[in-house]
Amino acid sequence: MNSVSDKPNKVALVTGAGKRRVGNAVARRLAERGYAIAIHYHRSARDAMETVGQLEALGVRAVAIQADVADEKQVERMVDETLGAFGRIDVLVTAAAIWEPKRLESVTADDLRRHFEINALGTFLCCRKAGLAMVGQPEGGAIVTIGDWAIARPYVDFAAYFPSKGAIPAMTRSLAVELARRNPRIRVNCILPGPVMLPEDLPPDQRGEAIASTLTRREGTPEHVAHAVEFLIENDFVTGVCLPVDGGRTIA
Repeated sequence: MNSVSDKPNKVALVTGAGKRRVGNAVARRLAERGYAIAIHYHRSARDAMETVGQLEALGVRAVAIQADVADEKQVERMVDETLGAFGRIDVLVTAAAIWEPKRLESVTADDLRRHFEINALGTFLCCRKAGLAMVGQPEGGAIVTIGDWAIARPYVDFAAYFPSKGAIPAMTRSLAVELARRNPRIRVNCILPGPVMLPEDLPPDQRGEAIASTLTRREGTPEHVAHAVEFLIENDFVTGVCLPVDGGRTIA
């Protein structure tokens, strides 16, 4: 593994990285690779600041930035603060999301709107602002959006969630085209995670079913997603793709 001094000038902004979930694992992985890290959080201030302290103890430059990704002005401020702290953004990973189960009979327009505003609109706003900042960088940059494998095989009680996540692959391809036209060294890709962090309170039978439905017959981890992010950042001839990280569950 490279030391934190290998890439002293690289900067990554990771949204939804406050809590110990996928975004946090991605931030830690990139910090290990030498990136300075901007950790975005919405309400998890304590967790975000704890992560910053841990990264700084390892000699990594890190900041925590609060923002509601559904608010355009707050997203613009978040990116501007990242640029102000580090002078550039080389990587953006959009892991901020909500998923709230509810029976179809109870889903309201507000439920759908809330999921779209955070999951779809929030992803777009972050990509647009950070991507246009990358346009002015000779080295360009890499954006990795986070979707969901199950948009291909939705399960019940998430009728508001899946449409919002289903927009992300199309958004990824569109932004890959748009940003490459402005700077061909900007790449945009998407990861579609599978069962990499099942809820702690998931009943044993449902946990077993989720694991049995993968080809690998095991649960993944957020670190599997972080490793895939690293690949999409490092391989500079891959853009506009959606990569399942699901243990083969999509085809099982």
